[in-house]
Amino acid sequence: MADLSSFPITTRWPAQHPDRIQLYSLPTPNGVKVSIMLEETGLAYEPHAINIGANETWTPEYLSLNPNGKIPAILDPNGPDGKPLALFESGAILIYLAEKSGQFLPADPARRYETIAWLMLQMGGIGPMFGQLGFFHKFAGREFEDKRPRDRYLNETKRLLGVLDTRLKDRTWIMGDDYTIADMAIVGWIRTLTGFYKASELVGYEQFGAVDAWYQRCLARPAVQRGLEIPARP
Repeated sequence: MADLSSFPITTRWPAQHPDRIQLYSLPTPNGVKVSIMLEETGLAYEPHAINIGANETWTPEYLSLNPNGKIPAILDPNGPDGKPLALFESGAILIYLAEKSGQFLPADPARRYETIAWLMLQMGGIGPMFGQLGFFHKFAGREFEDKRPRDRYLNETKRLLGVLDTRLKDRTWIMGDDYTIADMAIVGWIRTLTGFYKASELVGYEQFGAVDAWYQRCLARPAVQRGLEIPARP
C-alpha cells in the first residue's frame, strides 16, 4: 500500500484508500473537469471536498500541494516511475490522466496537439472570460453603475461562443468523432454560464445552436452526469 504520509495535505484530508488517486476539488466549472475525466477513464480515485467558501485552499496543508491555492489538485500514489505525483492546474491534470489511462487524447501527433490547442483555448479564454462575466452579471460587480467592464467580458464571451459554434456546426465533438479532454474542459463552463450565472439571455445563447446541441450530448453521458456532482459539496 502506498505511503502518502510525507504529503502534509493528507494530515488534514486523510486518505482512506491511499492506493488510489486523491482528488481535492469541488464541483465548480474547473473542478468538474477532473472528476468527469476520472469517471470517464475508470481510474480508481478518492475525492475530497475542499470548502473554498471557508478558504480551505489557503490552509498550509492545501498550499503544500498547490501553492496557487486553487482547486482542483490531485495526488497520484502511482505516478511516473511508480513514485507519488502531486499535480495542480486542471489542464495539466487532464493531459496527465489522458496519458496515464491512454484515453481521450488522440495518439496521432497532429490531432493530439490540436486537442491540446482547444484545451488551451478553454484555459486561457473561455474560463477567464466566462468567469469575469459571471462576476459582473451575478456577483458584486452587478452593482457597478458603469457597465463597460461587464460589456467587455460579455462581448468576449459571445465571441468565444461563436468560435465554438463554428467549430461544432458539422462535428459531434470538438475533435469530430473523438470525444476528448477538450470537451471535458469546456462542458462545465457552458453549464455554469447558462445555469449558475443565469446569463443565457444576456449572451443570446439561443443563437448558438451547435454549442447547445453539443452541450446536450455531453450531458447525456453518464460519466459527465456523475462527474458534475463530485465531490459532494460540504
